[in-house]
Parts: sequence; structure tokens; C-alpha cells
Amino acid sequence: MAEKKYAWEEGATLAEHSRKKHQILREYFYEYVITRCKHPQVRKFRLAVVDGFSGAGRYHCGSAGSPVIFVEELTRAITDINLNRALTNLPLVDIECSLILNDADKNVIELLKGNLTPSLIQSTSSNNHLKITPHYSSDYFENAYPTIKSLIQSERHKNIIFNLDQCGHSHVRTETLTDMMGLNDSVEVFYTFVITALLAFLKQNDPKALSTQLSYLQLTNQDFEVLVEQASKRAWLGVAERIVFESFKKCARFVSPFSINNPGGWRYWLIHLANSHRARQVYNDILHQNSEMQAHYGRSGLNMLAHDPNEEKTLYLFDASARDQAKDQLQEDIPRFLHDGGQPLLVKDFYERIYNNTPAHSDDINSAIIGSRELEVKTPTGGVRRKSSQIDTKDFIAFKKQTSFFFK
Repeated sequence: MAEKKYAWEEGATLAEHSRKKHQILREYFYEYVITRCKHPQVRKFRLAVVDGFSGAGRYHCGSAGSPVIFVEELTRAITDINLNRALTNLPLVDIECSLILNDADKNVIELLKGNLTPSLIQSTSSNNHLKITPHYSSDYFENAYPTIKSLIQSERHKNIIFNLDQCGHSHVRTETLTDMMGLNDSVEVFYTFVITALLAFLKQNDPKALSTQLSYLQLTNQDFEVLVEQASKRAWLGVAERIVFESFKKCARFVSPFSINNPGGWRYWLIHLANSHRARQVYNDILHQNSEMQAHYGRSGLNMLAHDPNEEKTLYLFDASARDQAKDQLQEDIPRFLHDGGQPLLVKDFYERIYNNTPAHSDDINSAIIGSRELEVKTPTGGVRRKSSQIDTKDFIAFKKQTSFFFK
């Protein structure tokens, strides 16, 4: 498959799928910084942001590329954080960021320096609590990664975000993704690729794994080729999600296998890899705030990719309609999950077990627990929670002494 390359020197065009991807990245990164600096005891927040396929920073229309987005959202976040702290008489926060930028084309990196410098100057000159140190490199990402990794380790970063917005698929190996996620517990990766490139890679390099992932559908090779040609069909989206999830779940504890939403054909995938349930929780909530940016085809409660031919599958677009579906399924799924898995269960452990398998909003999950006739949430001291907003990860979920739920 021929890979699309951006003509940055002539002025790259911002495609619709890239616009959606950038909106998710922008909103999530802002919320990421806000969340990490929320605790009153945080005085300094240090992080490394790696943009492995950076591009030149600006599109022909003037829209920001990912390097500029990171600078803009750091600036917005530190401003909002310290304004809130000043109003509540808390000490202000300092943020130090190593912004590591790589592109295989040296000319593109030179363009990036010109496009990014004004944003860097504006952000740091207007806020003396923010320090952003750019590091530029020009190489194929797999070649550059060992040096990038050494820089991160030498600076002792515990908070690390990788943005890997590649063309095709084969530029970043799954072994490299696994190595990234192993740097520490606070690593997160945004990984973009074209689904047909992943399928071509699997067919050539791991046909047995691909066959196994498709076995539940009982598809022949010819059937599969026909299905690929019908990328606009919802059934294809469901098949592709399962392949993506199975392919990447060995790389990280939490993998969001959602495509960039395009009813004309679900071809571009933006997956989020994380080591903590909290990161996935925030990511799900961001998708609901930016509804119809990504798409999921399957169940809306727990076990989102479960295959049941008797159960009707739906297109989940993280909008109000999808949330209504999720609320209904969660009312049944959560008690069943707790019954099968054993209880009482620490809320933190519950989140750890369910978040890799649900697209649901955190509010809907907590509301389903509190609103259940079968369940109750108890505090460590034995009290009972009455409001979903009060649920804490140190609480316990248990069945009430008298339940009305019948399990089959």
C-alpha cells in the first residue's frame, strides 16, 4: 500500500480525520495536565512529550499541528491551574516539559523550528511558571527511539506521552510500543495508523494470529477480502476493532481500539495506550465530550467486544444516544460482573478490571452502581454512599443483603 506523505514544504492540507484526531489530542492533553496537577501538594510537574512524526507544525490553512497543540495546551493548562490556585490561596505550580520532536525529513524539522518558535516564545514569556525545552531530531522513528529513550531516562521523567502519528503502520513495531509502555507506570501513547496497512502487515508477518482473531466469524480468505472492500459497513468496523484490540493488548494494560469516525469508511485508527485505569477513564470521558469523533461497534456496557450472535450490536458514537444505551446495559452488566467475579470488591480493583472493556462514561458507570437495586457502595469505615459523585477508589462494592437480581 502506498503511504500518504504530507507535502509540508508546499503547505500540507489538513484532512478531516486529522482535524478530529487533533481535537481529541488537544482536549485530552489539557485534561491530562489538569488532572496531574490537581492535588494541592503538587508544586512542580515535570513531563516529557515525544512527537515521533512531528511534521512542520502548521498546515496550509494555518491550523496547528501536534507540536503547536502541545505548546498551546500546556500554556492554557498552567494558566487555568494557577488562576484557580490563586483564588483558593494555594501555592502556584511550575511545569517543566521536554518537548522531543522528530521527523524523518530534515527540511520538515527546519520548517517546524520556524513555526514553533513564536509559540514557544509567547508561552514562556507570558508565564514564568512554564518552561518548555524543545529537542529536535531528524531520523526514522525506530532509529531515533534509543536516543529519545536515553534522553527521557537521563532526565528522569516519570510522566511521558508519545504521539505517534504515522502514515501506514510498519514505522513503529509492537515491540517498540511494549518497550515504551515499560518505561514506567505513567507512560501513555497515542498511536495513529491506517487499518488496511495493519491488516497487510499481519497477513504477511503473522497470518496465524490474524486467522485466529477472525475465527469466530468463520470467514474464508475470500470472505475477508470482500469484507475489507466494504469498509463503510458497520460489521467491518466491529471486525477491525477486534483485530486492533487483539494486536495491541499485549503492549499495554489499557487499549482503546476505536476508529476515527467516518461513515464513508472506517479506515484511520487512533488508539490510546495506557498503564492505568485512570488514564483510560479520562480518555473515555474526553470522547464523550467530543462526540462522534471516534466510533465503536458492539456493546455499550461492559464486555464491549463480546461476540454474541443473539445480541444486537449498535454503533456507539459517544453521544447522548449512546450514553442512554450504555446506562441500560450497565444496570445489568455490573451486577452480573460482580456476581461472577466475587464481591465485595474494592472500587479501584473494579475499575482496573472493567475499563479496558468498556466505552462508557465514568459518570454513567458510577450512576449505574449507585442506582442499582442490588448493589451498595460502602466506605472503608462502613458508611454507605448515597451519591455517585462521592464514590472513592478506596470504597467497596457489595450486594445488598436482599437482592432481586436473577442470574442465568
